[in-house]
Amino acid sequence: MSTQRYSVTPHPIETLLTWIKSGEIAIPEIQRPFVWDATKVRNLLDSLYQGYPVGYLIAWRNPTVKLKDGTPSAGKRILIDGQQRVTALMAGLLGREVLTKDYETVRIRIAFHPLTEKFEVANPAISKDVAWIKDIADVFSPDADLIELTETYAEKNPEADRKRVGKVLQKLGKIINNHVGLIELAEDLDIETVTEIFIRVNSAGAELSQADFAMSKIAANENYGGNLLRKAIDYFCHLAVAPEFLPRIEKGDRTFAASEFLPKMKWLKDVNDDIYDPTYTDMLRVAFTTEFGRGKLQDLVALLSGRNFETKQYEEAIAESSFGKLKQGILNFINQTHFERVTMILRSAGFVTSSLIGGKNAVNFAYIIYLRGRAENLPADDLERLVRRWYAMSILSGRYAGNPETAFDLDSRQIETRGLVPHVEAVIATELADTFWTGMLPQLMNTSSGKSPYFLAYQAAQVKLGDKGFLSRDISALDLLLNRSDVHHVYPKKHLKDDLKLGRGRYNQIANFVLAQSEINIAIGSKAPEVYFKELAEQCNGGDKRYGGITTHEVMRANLRMHCLPESLLEGEIPNYDDFLEARRKLMALKIKQWFETL
Repeated sequence: MSTQRYSVTPHPIETLLTWIKSGEIAIPEIQRPFVWDATKVRNLLDSLYQGYPVGYLIAWRNPTVKLKDGTPSAGKRILIDGQQRVTALMAGLLGREVLTKDYETVRIRIAFHPLTEKFEVANPAISKDVAWIKDIADVFSPDADLIELTETYAEKNPEADRKRVGKVLQKLGKIINNHVGLIELAEDLDIETVTEIFIRVNSAGAELSQADFAMSKIAANENYGGNLLRKAIDYFCHLAVAPEFLPRIEKGDRTFAASEFLPKMKWLKDVNDDIYDPTYTDMLRVAFTTEFGRGKLQDLVALLSGRNFETKQYEEAIAESSFGKLKQGILNFINQTHFERVTMILRSAGFVTSSLIGGKNAVNFAYIIYLRGRAENLPADDLERLVRRWYAMSILSGRYAGNPETAFDLDSRQIETRGLVPHVEAVIATELADTFWTGMLPQLMNTSSGKSPYFLAYQAAQVKLGDKGFLSRDISALDLLLNRSDVHHVYPKKHLKDDLKLGRGRYNQIANFVLAQSEINIAIGSKAPEVYFKELAEQCNGGDKRYGGITTHEVMRANLRMHCLPESLLEGEIPNYDDFLEARRKLMALKIKQWFETL
């Protein structure tokens, strides 16, 4: 016989709003800024006025934990779905200010026209029109008097039917008596089940990640400073992208500004480096895995709830300890020295722009390796080498592509068991054996994705090895990447498309790409390789300088070698396109190997 894992109870909106004001239901503070625009608030109120359903809210009660004296404590309900709707109701009906996705505090005013029974977002024109009630929060104010409101409206609008206006305002005031279904989930449900219920009930089918649940848990626990910790995570992510946001925090959130967190992230105000702009999920992954030696965020949610994995009970002491460890992990993450050192290490490997960074999870685990190594007092040079090589291995092997949780968990547990350096060295030796460079990697490079990790690594290799741009005498690959280079097709796209009738997946092969100055790219245009390589040979024999500034055979051949192109192209030996791609993939793979060995 199956057990009901939830209850569904209709509650008047007025009751729900009272619970939220009293803290009976917790909307985690700034868990997600209010992302609805004002028209959505208007539409929600209109639906309520018309008597339409507005969906269910989902609350998940915190587990009952044992307090230090052994007595049980029933936790608050956490609202995990319906935050935007409830915030919209509080904004529209109670006149509460909301925090927008730009972290600005605003008042959303919804106006109401009693004669047409229409709702509208307040604007300057409406504010001058006496036919509108400019802010319906006035109708729901605790000291509002419907008779007085009706009289005032009728005086300003003599043509209005006073009796009808009174009935309409009465109908408007009653929308807080409308019922909304509250689904309460059993406290012992695991995250996977809660997520499944959320997706099935939520008509939008929106994803709710385990990081979202963790953020809810953090923000709802004020006893251990979760509300401030949640803000620290959120504000750091925002400042990393928009440093100019700092004064708004200082003026608009004085409580946070006075906390220990803001001084530790103020350094971001002077930073315009976007190599690594973490999200709250990235921060949680790094902080949690580093401090707890685990990789699955569902375990973080359980630990923050006080779960004892051995007894299967919930204990306050475990919740307290877990919040302390997570806070330390976040402080380590936002530490200027740590953060800047990791981005410096990435840059030292050749990953000099954000466009060369693929998925963030490889960066996240590189950061974990760095923090673990630093905690173990590894010599700085050894640690930098370890991080560079691990990051390169991660992207080349696709170690954290897709869902990274299992790989994070496995790696972190292996590090706990085997030790950091032995684990890193063993994994690299296994993943990047000799057969990888000569057998696997050339096959993996049979792709047309310019964002493929192999092409990103190849470009990083060109930076690290000091290569010049294609056919450039002085401009380096580094210069080109920092100043928006062109990706030139060695066998020009138009030639392959129009003359050889090849499709996009064929002419855009990464083995057909070189980094080139736009002037050189434009000069070559759609010329077939047999045409422009012949002209390049002539350029080295004293002919016209058509493409770049290289005028000697020696420098030209060196340039072709840098770009993994056969020198025989200058002698008129132009292979068919497929043979060219196959040969170049092997040369590119060997260049990436040469690069890896320098790391």
